[in-house]
Amino acid sequence: MTKSPQSSSTKIRKLSPTAAALSHIQRAHSQANEYEGALILTEARPRWSSLQTAEGPPSNWDGRADPDDASDREPPAKKKNNPWPVRIFLISLVFPWDFHLGPMRLSAYRFVLLALLGSCLVLLIAGKVGKVRFADLAVLLFALWSALSLIVDNGFATAMQPAGIQVVETFGAYLLARCWIRDFDDLQKAVRLLFWIVVILMPFAVVECFGGGNVLRTAMGVIWPTAIFAPEHRLGLTRVMSVFEHPILFGLSTGSILALNYFVGDYNERLMKRYLKSAVILGTASLSLSTGPIFSTILQIILISWNTVLYRIRYRWKIFIAILILLLIPLELLANRSPLSIMTQMVVIDPQTYWYRRLIWDYGSATALNHPLFGIGLGDWERPAWMPNDTIDNFWLVEAIRYGLPAPILLLSAGISISLAMAGKRNFEKRLDDVRTGYIITMVFFFQIGWTVHFWSSTYVLALFLLGSGVWLLDAPPGGSEKTVAKAGPPGWRVPPP
Repeated sequence: MTKSPQSSSTKIRKLSPTAAALSHIQRAHSQANEYEGALILTEARPRWSSLQTAEGPPSNWDGRADPDDASDREPPAKKKNNPWPVRIFLISLVFPWDFHLGPMRLSAYRFVLLALLGSCLVLLIAGKVGKVRFADLAVLLFALWSALSLIVDNGFATAMQPAGIQVVETFGAYLLARCWIRDFDDLQKAVRLLFWIVVILMPFAVVECFGGGNVLRTAMGVIWPTAIFAPEHRLGLTRVMSVFEHPILFGLSTGSILALNYFVGDYNERLMKRYLKSAVILGTASLSLSTGPIFSTILQIILISWNTVLYRIRYRWKIFIAILILLLIPLELLANRSPLSIMTQMVVIDPQTYWYRRLIWDYGSATALNHPLFGIGLGDWERPAWMPNDTIDNFWLVEAIRYGLPAPILLLSAGISISLAMAGKRNFEKRLDDVRTGYIITMVFFFQIGWTVHFWSSTYVLALFLLGSGVWLLDAPPGGSEKTVAKAGPPGWRVPPP
């Protein structure tokens, strides 16, 4: 029997839902295979994504992934934690506790340095932290020469303890930074921790400055006995010493991080945020009411401003040095005083202290020249009887008097060699160029302030730590041309691409 066209059409329409379902499944399976193939091709070669056209990749495509395509970007690297030895050391600097082991007096940071000195020395000798550099040897020789001078001048029995502490505080602090700060992230974490230490100290410093007493040191004395120092007053206010042994040490320690925090701690942050943090550091350091730290901290701001304003000029620092030399030569030839004396008189808060500082320099330098090789050790320096105060407000002069002329020469050689090697490096990427600028300004800070004040204890080891914190930059590979750095603009600026 022949089927009518109508009945046949009716049967086809009845089967069409099943056929449509099978067709949909087949298409889905085909698309899945195509997607897997696309993933394989994606792993084999980068996509041009947003640059793609109907005809394929553009003629100037170099095979690299499109930087604007978020799907082609590598996942962000996991943030590094600051190395625990650095954290422990920096935090230990603000604990004014002293522990006695027999005849030895050990502070918290000395315990940390003693515990880490051996392992850091092994890392340096084994070449795990880059090659041994001239600065490493200079700092080591400075520490050993200082210890030897103490033994020669005062005998082994008397000098054994201070000589050992001198080696630990000098080479131990430098070597800790040399071994445990090995890249930008390590340094940035350390600088940020130092900034937050300043922030924590600031409110207690304000209370102390306006006559509320040294609240922080008293509170720590409840936990463990601490030395209490008589407060000093100036301009009707109390000079803040906080957890340190003297107001100068407080101002120097808090002010020393300004340049590094601006260039490294707040790298790629907005200018307003950098200015605010710099103001916090300057304000906190100023509570010491000490001329040296205040002036030297302002000097960092001046150098930062010079770099910011003239960032497009490649030879801006050579121009700065040339201007400085042109100013110093007439002063040296025409003035009846040295440039150091003129500078000291200009910045001192109390004018009467200038004349006493000048007498200290005259008699102190004579003592250093009378004992040029090993100094006088722990002895008293030569001065008239009407100068009863044995304080010397000059770090470099103290080192020459106590350990002989080779000591400050070696330490200065270490800082100068690192700074010159950094300045001679080319083709740094922008953030490494910022590290270089911040580090060299910090070294200028310590060099300059060393002529106006003396520093010791935790402030001294912080200075040696910061000296060693930038050596890793000498091993950093180049990451961009100088023109690239110049076009990027000063820190915190958002310069659009040309």
